[in-house]
Amino acid sequence: MKKISTYLYMPHEIEIEQVSENKIKIFAYPFQSGFAITVAHPLRRLLYGSSAGYAVTSLKIDGVSHEFDSIKGMLEDVSLFILNLKKIRFKIKNDSKKVEANFSFSGDKDIKGSDLENDDLEVVTPDFHLATINEDSELNFTLIIEKGIGYIPSEELRDNVPEDYIGIDAFFTPVKKAIYSIENMLVEDDPTYEKIVFEIETDGQISPVQAFKESIEALNDQIAIFGKALDIDVSSPEDDFDNSVDMKKLLQSVNDMNLSARSFNCLDRAEIRYIAELSMMSELELKGLKNLGKKSFEEITSKLQAMGFPVGTQFDEEFLKALNKNIQEQKAQLEEG
Repeated sequence: MKKISTYLYMPHEIEIEQVSENKIKIFAYPFQSGFAITVAHPLRRLLYGSSAGYAVTSLKIDGVSHEFDSIKGMLEDVSLFILNLKKIRFKIKNDSKKVEANFSFSGDKDIKGSDLENDDLEVVTPDFHLATINEDSELNFTLIIEKGIGYIPSEELRDNVPEDYIGIDAFFTPVKKAIYSIENMLVEDDPTYEKIVFEIETDGQISPVQAFKESIEALNDQIAIFGKALDIDVSSPEDDFDNSVDMKKLLQSVNDMNLSARSFNCLDRAEIRYIAELSMMSELELKGLKNLGKKSFEEITSKLQAMGFPVGTQFDEEFLKALNKNIQEQKAQLEEG
């Protein structure tokens, strides 16, 4: 039987699994039914659209006037050279948003991404093939590399391309893959709660954790406009407990802390039902609970600290009054149920 609730359940668990250097999985849970996709879908869009990266926007090759030309002594024609160039991913070493770099190669050589590194540029795909030239060839070219977000086709960059340069489609985003799945999970005998599993892979320009962080910041910035219009504080409440988000977290059941059976049973016997009740206790009061050993004490205090509500948390009088009222209401609902 579904219980009547007066607040939105707040997810409080997040795990990050490092699959490889540039690939991670993120698990976030538990969400109320239907809310996982509400969070996951915009974050996926922002992962592709808000993370800044670097791309070649213009190319000039000595003796070449257009992208369908060819170069004496080079195995690849210019169009294939450009396709290979797009696969090579750069990072600008300083804080510049734009770098112009000159390169010159001659003699029998297999040119790779690593050959394009210099004082201004780092190549994060050093093994990617660019071109093969023979002993009679001389290849001189200039790249303009810029920082940006998303994807911009060369047609839209035409006004920014210098004379004698070839414009190149700019795929700035460093995120190669951003997918999510939603799984059902059991919370307090309710199997309709949800878990988000993100899989994020980058090309090495930034880490997948950094890309995920930037997407969250972008989402917060986009939503903040509504807060400004309606005079709502949507800033991060690190030290401010007088807000609805913290209220919802504090009113979660201690069962949601995923404690060991020994720790949970001790709290259950003491009739401590909510995270708020735990966080308001002093260390002395918590240690004084019957049958609560040292390991259980350390487990509980560690979990509370990670949630942002360490043992002995102080709340202002108005917030504390509202918190206690909600606790009593929820306990009354449980008794009636």
